[in-house]
Amino acid sequence: MWDYKTPGIPDEFFIKREGVPGPTKEEIRVITISKARLRKGAIVADVGCGVGGLTIEAAFQVGSEGRVFAIDENEEAVKITMENVLRFGVQGIVNVIHGRAPEALLQLPTMDAVLVGGSKALRQVLEAAHERLKVGGRIVVNAIMLNTCWEALKWIKHLGFSEVDVTTVFVAKGRWIESGVMMIARNPITIIAATKV
Repeated sequence: MWDYKTPGIPDEFFIKREGVPGPTKEEIRVITISKARLRKGAIVADVGCGVGGLTIEAAFQVGSEGRVFAIDENEEAVKITMENVLRFGVQGIVNVIHGRAPEALLQLPTMDAVLVGGSKALRQVLEAAHERLKVGGRIVVNAIMLNTCWEALKWIKHLGFSEVDVTTVFVAKGRWIESGVMMIARNPITIIAATKV
């Protein structure tokens, strides 16, 4: 299904359903995975996994020696993520958890990276991520809402993370129309990444 080392699986390759977020758009996934600084054998959590776009991308990066824990409290999201895990053949790498963060996150082993795509309890998720991350581990938060950015930055600073990097990404995708290609803008996304010291 995806025979390449690079991230950036086309959005249309994923199984998705109305009412379940995702996948995180292709270009955002590429940057998120880059900011997470993953390597073979890494242990990763994807909090608020939606349909599992970031989960699958992370699984390809960490390989069979690594582990990705996909967490979502939405039962339908968990089902679709499992379908995508099977579709992309990464079932030996991914554990899909139907549960609430931060509680589910606190039950996991120490990790190299935590990806946060959505959470109603952002502060508590960031605190749990800080607890479970190894020294040198990475937190990456994708935010569409300005208040999510503000809250994430506030708590990342409060928790003492270093190398805080904030990037807002504006993507426009071409769509063919009768007279040529028209660029369609997508919502800007802010990606916040930092390292546990």
